[in-house]
Parts: sequence; C-alpha cells; structure tokens
Amino acid sequence: MLRHTVRTAAACAALAALAACATTPYAYPPPMAGGPPIGPIQPGPRLDPEDAPRILRDRPPLQCVPFAREVSGVAIWGDAHTWWAQAEGRYARSRTPEPGAVLVLHSYAGPNRGHVAVVTAVISAREIRIDQANWLNTGEVMVRVPVIDVSPDNDWSEVRVWHIPTGAWGARRYPAHGFILPRPAWADAVS
Repeated sequence: MLRHTVRTAAACAALAALAACATTPYAYPPPMAGGPPIGPIQPGPRLDPEDAPRILRDRPPLQCVPFAREVSGVAIWGDAHTWWAQAEGRYARSRTPEPGAVLVLHSYAGPNRGHVAVVTAVISAREIRIDQANWLNTGEVMVRVPVIDVSPDNDWSEVRVWHIPTGAWGARRYPAHGFILPRPAWADAVS
C-alpha cells in the first residue's frame, strides 16, 4: 500500500509539473544590452483574419537570399548583407517601398549580418507587408508579415517587424538600407 501511495504521489507531482509547463507562457529574452532603445510601443496593424500573417509549414527550410531572389526576380547572389552594395548600378534602389521590391536590413547582429525580404503590399507611407524566409533562423517561410517604418526621418532607415508567434511587434528596431527595385538602375533615370 505504501509503495502504491508513493508512486501515486510521484505521478501526481510529475503531472502537476507538466501542467504548469504547458500553461506557463514562454518568456522571451530581453533585447540585447547596448542595442537601440525600443521606444514607444506602436499599435498593432489592422489585420483581416483572412489576410493575416502566417508561417508556411509545407515548405522545406530556406534561407532569405534564395527566397528573395526567387520571389522578386532580383538576380543577386551572396550574403544578404552584401545585396545593397551589389545592387548599385545594376538595380534601382530607393527609400520608398513598392510591391516586388526587396527590403534590405543590415548590421542587426554585427556588420556581416543582413536580411532580405520581398515587399508584397504597401499599406501606408509607414507600413508594408513582406514575405520572407529564415527570419527566426529556422528556415521557415512567412507571408504577409507587417513591417513599420520607425525611423525619425520617416525614410525607412529603421524598421520593426511583426512577430507572428506572439502576435505583436518585435521588440527590436532593425537598421535598413532601403529597397532594391526589380528593374535596372538606369530605368528610373529615363524620363
């Protein structure tokens, strides 16, 4: 009888611990020390449930560079942090988003770290939607992800990205070069 009581007590304690784990929300780590200040919290975007951002679970893992190249048609190879410089003289570059353009983030975790994503919609002068791959370093493809311009000069030099798992704006601000447009650099110079 005592052995049964001890087993039952141990099983109940284990189940209680598992239940506590299942109901305790994941605590995301604080922003990196020495990083840019988060600033005021922006209100969440107005998301139509049928057009909400989501993670595509039916695709194999993919890096941001081949994904952006495939979706945008911008034929640049190499690490994401090199795209802005590689685009000079080849593709039009801009501080104004437009559908099909490639958003280029830089230096968010050191000078040799970048990210590229494709603009799918311009919601307002300070809000866009993007499709991207490997944002959380898991290779996942995410679509219709809101991004807002939080730069002091309203020039898209600093952005915040919607965090799908938490349904809120991500805590960090990311420096951005701007947008690589899917047309030759000389095309905008012709009037």
